[in-house]
Amino acid sequence: MFKNFVLTFGMLIFGLFIFTRCANDDAAKQQSFSLLRDSVKNVYAPDKRVALFTIELDREEDSWVLTGDSDQPEAVAVLRASLIKQGIEVEDKVHMLPDSTVGDSSYAIVNNSVANIRSDSRHSSELATQALLGMKLKVLKRLEEWYLIQTPDDYISWVDHGGVQLMTSSEQLRWSKMPQIIYMNNYGNVYQDEEETAIVSDIVLGGRLVKLGESSQYYKVSYPDLRVGFVRKSEASDFQDWREGVEPSGEQVISYAQSLLGSPYLWGGTSTKGMDCSGFTKTAYLMNGYIIPRDASQQVNAGEVVDPDLNFEGLEKGDLLFFGRFATDSTSQRVTHVGLWMGDSSFIHASKQVRISSVDPESPNYDEFNKSRYLGSRRYLGNEKGITKWY
Repeated sequence: MFKNFVLTFGMLIFGLFIFTRCANDDAAKQQSFSLLRDSVKNVYAPDKRVALFTIELDREEDSWVLTGDSDQPEAVAVLRASLIKQGIEVEDKVHMLPDSTVGDSSYAIVNNSVANIRSDSRHSSELATQALLGMKLKVLKRLEEWYLIQTPDDYISWVDHGGVQLMTSSEQLRWSKMPQIIYMNNYGNVYQDEEETAIVSDIVLGGRLVKLGESSQYYKVSYPDLRVGFVRKSEASDFQDWREGVEPSGEQVISYAQSLLGSPYLWGGTSTKGMDCSGFTKTAYLMNGYIIPRDASQQVNAGEVVDPDLNFEGLEKGDLLFFGRFATDSTSQRVTHVGLWMGDSSFIHASKQVRISSVDPESPNYDEFNKSRYLGSRRYLGNEKGITKWY
């Protein structure tokens, strides 16, 4: 009836057994529900960064009510059906996302050079990630001037209204099919005219705008909010031509990575304005046509395992190296850092700033700290498990 239902049902047996035995005990029922809900969550929404399943069981007078938010309809359906099967009648008040606050504007296109996306709906909240000019976002919920959105790598966080332009499904489809340019320099500007008399906005590597026309030296471009500007052709490419010409390789990944040397470290950053360790690897791969998972702890689950013996052998340029805490009898492995293998015992990573380190004790930039906490590597090129090709 539902995807993965057999697996889910097996995981729920224990919780359902307790539910039946404790049907007359509200406190026990709540505890049992928690076990049941968590079992469903482990199957359908194990990572809250990319899937929402915040379901509670509340008492309203003589009724039990399911409340909370979710973007996983199958998970909610499995949970509800399992309760009904055990004779537990519930009223379903779960907020399914996208919800009615979105209206017809179920998409947003990034309208600034970089949109800051936060873990909660306030400017003082942690910077969770970023999105580049022209990127398409799914809109799940609206709270005053904040939107709960999902990025192309499935990350779910909040963006303020100033960073994006809301669009209907048909409007974003039209936007995505129009001729576009992609910005190829780390930093630059979009100008008001070809004489560069004023700046419309800044723009960074990977930003995209609709192409309205071109002259010998400039592209005439349009923003999602229909502002018009001009971009130097020496700093940008026709997106279609670039996309068709992309040939992802370890050499190319490292080439883009090295072009970012010295860029500042910024927690939550994924742009040339500043980046954290996984934002750095995302940027290097994005310019090779790949959308990879957002965080290091997610990136370690994609691609193919290489160097299982942890001796830095068999690695190729562009492989991702992961660092952190080893598993013990009482704690699980924890990935906290990631870098890119360059060859010759060196890797490039964002730590303080984008820099090159070495695992060779004889090297002047020997990184004893990270070498001592090396957890393994993954290869993405040619092994696209968990990765989206966007070209």
